[in-house]
Amino acid sequence: MAGPVSPQFTPKIFTVLSSGYTRADFKSDLIAGLTVAIVALPLAMALAIASGASPDKGLVTSVIAGFLISFFGGSRVQVGGPTGAFVVVVFNVIAAHGYDGLLLATLTAGIMLIIAGYARVGMMIKFVPYPVVTGFTAGIAVIIASSQVKDFLGLRIDKVPADFVPKWLSYFEHMDTLDLWTLIVGLLSLGMIIVLRKKAPKLPGYLIAVVIASVLVALFGIPVETIGSRFPNIPSGLPMPELPAFSFEKFKDIMPSAFTIAFLAGIEALLSAVVADGMTGFKHRSNQELVGQGVANVASALFGGLPATGAIARTATNIRSGAKSPVAGMMHSVFLLIFMMVASGVMKYVPMAALAAILFMVAWGMSEIRHFIHIFKLSRSDRTVMILTFALTVLVDLTVAIGVGVTLACLMFMMQMSKSVEIASRRVSPDDEDQRLSLPKDVEVFRINGPIFFGVSGDLIDTLKRMGQMPKVLIVRMKLVPFLDTSGVAAIENIVKICKSSGTTVIISGLQRQPQGILSRLSFGESVLFVEDYENALSKSALIVEQGTESA
Repeated sequence: MAGPVSPQFTPKIFTVLSSGYTRADFKSDLIAGLTVAIVALPLAMALAIASGASPDKGLVTSVIAGFLISFFGGSRVQVGGPTGAFVVVVFNVIAAHGYDGLLLATLTAGIMLIIAGYARVGMMIKFVPYPVVTGFTAGIAVIIASSQVKDFLGLRIDKVPADFVPKWLSYFEHMDTLDLWTLIVGLLSLGMIIVLRKKAPKLPGYLIAVVIASVLVALFGIPVETIGSRFPNIPSGLPMPELPAFSFEKFKDIMPSAFTIAFLAGIEALLSAVVADGMTGFKHRSNQELVGQGVANVASALFGGLPATGAIARTATNIRSGAKSPVAGMMHSVFLLIFMMVASGVMKYVPMAALAAILFMVAWGMSEIRHFIHIFKLSRSDRTVMILTFALTVLVDLTVAIGVGVTLACLMFMMQMSKSVEIASRRVSPDDEDQRLSLPKDVEVFRINGPIFFGVSGDLIDTLKRMGQMPKVLIVRMKLVPFLDTSGVAAIENIVKICKSSGTTVIISGLQRQPQGILSRLSFGESVLFVEDYENALSKSALIVEQGTESA
């Protein structure tokens, strides 16, 4: 008979509904869902176009993935869909492997996220260093803004280069093709968004700017590129689900991209959930959130959509609009589906310059310029990690940037940890409480303060060698050692070996649980004694020295 389902793997919607869901709660969720849908409508189209796909793909993603993220997720008010973090990855995958390759990568990433959730990886993702997250987020913001220059200025470029430096060289080379009408529409849209955000932040600035720009273009016949002129055959409604084309070679090729999509989806979803927790006072279930993200991405791929994750801005809008439960996020998807079916014919009038203006604002929000400057003023190591991650994101590749950034951050952290570990050899205990306890003759003490790992294991041997003549007893005080890795074990084994060859008895005192569990599995024989505390170690050492003197 199967046991009860773990609470951490129960979607939040079931918890909320079982605790009492009222008609007033549904009304609040309905209003919040409509508000978020109005915000998400132009944003989903803009992100899809920036990713190299048609605008309907962004709407399909918001409908399918958005609904499932709320239904299966572990957060009470999370809203999901396409986000700016995926723009660079999606664009590169489509360019390298085609749209079928993207669908296969998204499907694979979804499966990875489901496995990661049930493997309880949700709590591990929080260990990605903040300078890395800030660096690659700011880098993505720069890339998104750069990708919109052509549409904002109306430049006539047949094929814009994908890489950052060649892209800007191409812009400068074609600056003489700038279209004044396109620039005016873009500046007007951007100005409206900025003014509305400052003067009336509760109004849907993106949608208002798009609607006004579209009406002006349609009424006065302004000659600018629109969604309809670039994508003349936009379907309405949802497509039928189907499996993406599969081959082992293509699967092998898209695996790095699938890993990147899964990593970004997990990181952004959990960051968004943490932000939501801070705004609402509730606590999300990180592992179930990953499962929900995985299910949503699998479904999005089956319906021909883009990768999806929790969207911080839309989640915050959802909360400010009065959302009470995951029903709000589900209703946001239902409203978007209605918009798709009813207003698909109107979308063709939306100017590309207006969508570029929206993405400029998205990029500015992603850049987190204040956090970037704040980290820049902090420690040199954090500054180095952030700048390197930022530069690699912009100039090389997002996957490389994350890998190098995390690796460098870990190396610098371990270097700092190794400096903080104290290994001292004293004949009188330095602790105030033990100042009165002098060591017997022929007894030496090692006091280790901090974790013993590969970064400091060599220092143990060096300290031992600096002692010169070996004592009859060596006390190794490990009361303040919380962690011991394999390299640390090897160093202790070497110390025991050196001491044994010199006839020195080793007494290890005050072991914490983790080091004790490791060392208890080793066989040191009579050359090593384990005692509970330092006082017992002193007593044992005095007895050993006395016995040795008598036998002599």
